[in-house]
Amino acid sequence: MRLATCRWSKETPLRARDSTKRFWRISAAGVFFQGGAAAVDTSTIIAALVHGLTGSTYAVGAAAAISRYGWLFPQLFVGYFAQRRQRRMPFYMIGAFGRVVCLAGVAGLLAIAGDLPNRSVIILFFTLWTVYAFVSGIVAVPYNDIVARSVASARRSRLLAIRFFGGGLLALGVAAAAHELFNTLTFPGGYAAVVLLGAVLLLTSTLSFVSAGEPAAPLPQRSADGFVEFLRQGVAVFRSDRRFRLFVYAQWLGGGVVMAVPFYILQVIATQGTASPVAFLLGAQTAGALLSNALWGWWGDRHGKQSLFQAVVVLRTAPPLLILFWVAMAGAWGVPTLAGFAVVFLLLGAVDNGITIAMLGYLMEISPDDRRPAYSGYFNALVAPAALLPLAGAVIVEVTSLAGVFVVSLGLAVLQFLTVRKLRAVSKGGLAC
Repeated sequence: MRLATCRWSKETPLRARDSTKRFWRISAAGVFFQGGAAAVDTSTIIAALVHGLTGSTYAVGAAAAISRYGWLFPQLFVGYFAQRRQRRMPFYMIGAFGRVVCLAGVAGLLAIAGDLPNRSVIILFFTLWTVYAFVSGIVAVPYNDIVARSVASARRSRLLAIRFFGGGLLALGVAAAAHELFNTLTFPGGYAAVVLLGAVLLLTSTLSFVSAGEPAAPLPQRSADGFVEFLRQGVAVFRSDRRFRLFVYAQWLGGGVVMAVPFYILQVIATQGTASPVAFLLGAQTAGALLSNALWGWWGDRHGKQSLFQAVVVLRTAPPLLILFWVAMAGAWGVPTLAGFAVVFLLLGAVDNGITIAMLGYLMEISPDDRRPAYSGYFNALVAPAALLPLAGAVIVEVTSLAGVFVVSLGLAVLQFLTVRKLRAVSKGGLAC
């Protein structure tokens, strides 16, 4: 008994040190990821780039749709294969290093775009962008699983808040660099430099996360015999777990809300008559994420991820309301709109950050420990079609106007709030069908 006590006293500090090391390395990886993601943000940088290359509303919607669908679609397959293995880091490495290579290719293409026909540049860009999106989607399942096994539930919102706070500061630096590069280099050379900066930051993020390692994962008590059986189990989860099912419905409505996001910057360009505010508004969006971090992290750990989810969904109604207001005021009274647009983008950043923290935390909590990769795969596969809604947003813009897509987004935000309220009732009452 004495020997066991001595051995435990030596091992406990070592485990605590390992846990602390993983926490901070995962946090650092998140910080660099946020900086890299800002450089290829689909609501500002990429939307303005695609509009500059093509002049097409549909192309802007397609770029956003490809990014979101590519992120979600592979996760069902990755969830199946990862669920059957105790080590999930190799899946993360394939996706994380692969997306760095793709972004480096995009940067190289934009750097030599002046020597190529514009049609060829557009085709090659969308080819590389599509590969980037689908390769990136490999990362999500192993990332969520490794983080959930490495960080206790009570510290996960804190970790995400640190990630977004530090990443927000870094993203502000990216926005400042983008502003200088856009002013110094001709189109699309400035965008090439910004995308390359994003690739470097994502590479740093990957190296930090890989260095953290991963705890051994338990294998499920009953693994699927094959992929078809794995899908059947997913259908069974969707039918039997009402909380999971409502969560999927809420995310479908959320996809409808964010279908308008790529078109906010087009409204700015149309109103201001220039794309020059793009970097400034990226900074405003980043500042919104940065300033809201402490609130979201505290709220998620203190009041729960579902409560945070509901609060942020309420806030989602503000950006479409405000942009409609500012455009109307500019047309009626000549009110300067850039400051108003900055407030809109600040709120977009805060909302996006809060939704990410709430959804990641909530999905981790409702997923059984031994089936977390499977649940992540099921969830993301079920909501993947909603990622194509920016294409519907482009149709709405073409048929009506930019204002039309903001009105639809506002209505869907209200429906999402009502769905999340039902989710709260189910959470209080348990998991009954």
